[in-house]
Amino acid sequence: MSDLLHVSSSPHVRSKVDTSSIMLTVFLALMPAALVGIYNFGPNALLLILISIAVSVATEAVYEKIVHKKLTIKDFSAAVTGLLLALNLPPNAPWWIPVIGSVFAILIVKQLFGGLGQNFMNPALAARCFLLISFTGRMTNFAVPDNAWGNVTDTVSGATPLAALKAGESVDWVSLFFGNVQGTIGETSALAILIGAAILLVRGIIDLRIPLTYIGTFAVFVLLFGGHGLDLNYLLCHLFGGGLMLGAWFMATDYVTTPITKRGQLVYGVCLGIFTGLFRIFGGSAEGVSYAIIFCNLLVPLIERFTMPAAFGMGGKKA
Repeated sequence: MSDLLHVSSSPHVRSKVDTSSIMLTVFLALMPAALVGIYNFGPNALLLILISIAVSVATEAVYEKIVHKKLTIKDFSAAVTGLLLALNLPPNAPWWIPVIGSVFAILIVKQLFGGLGQNFMNPALAARCFLLISFTGRMTNFAVPDNAWGNVTDTVSGATPLAALKAGESVDWVSLFFGNVQGTIGETSALAILIGAAILLVRGIIDLRIPLTYIGTFAVFVLLFGGHGLDLNYLLCHLFGGGLMLGAWFMATDYVTTPITKRGQLVYGVCLGIFTGLFRIFGGSAEGVSYAIIFCNLLVPLIERFTMPAAFGMGGKKA
């Protein structure tokens, strides 16, 4: 009887698919964005991805070995965290950046809070924000070689498309959609991200509730407060630029750090859209997705408290 009453840590999914299968599918769904990043930015992007994944997996294995916990590296969650972190790094970052970020994500944010299912915010995004605060210059330098795969020394330095848009410059949304722009390794091609998102949707790993609520709320916010009215190019640049697509489809949908109730997920998506809009339109930085998601992660217990349906037969007034 005790075995029947055993409840494991979240995420709780009513499916025959196990955590390893889910995480492996997410890992493969991130491959289009990763491959585009490697193609655009060259060998250093590939090196950062490999280092980030390897250090994430190694950190989890070493910690669990030290504290005599069951090894969980076969569930691919550490590999997914490492890949997501790498895709959120500038392509010319030094090798030690993903090392520090991966250790912080796995050790501090994930393992010290109990491991998979008990972390209170997305580990990859928490690590990115930690790196942004600690190494701002390194994390906001998006200069890349003019020919990333060649032996050239000249670099193309300049603002990301969102920074240029915030400065009042003209940006072409088509370039943002296909990915031939400055940015982090995995955020430049909205098309590649959407291909990965389609894989997750087809496999039933995620649904449309959070991503569409998030993106829709953000779009309305931009139209109302962006200062450009119904300028379609301006709106599409905000939707396809920066980390919105990667965040909405791959990080805002994280099982562990999102509400479990349907109403709560809608509220969560609305909060994400509003905070991303506030950070982008009125904040000092052109981006805001990472901070919006980890801030809303902290709101999840409160959201669930007010959206959890009452148990059958409960909630009536006492006589």
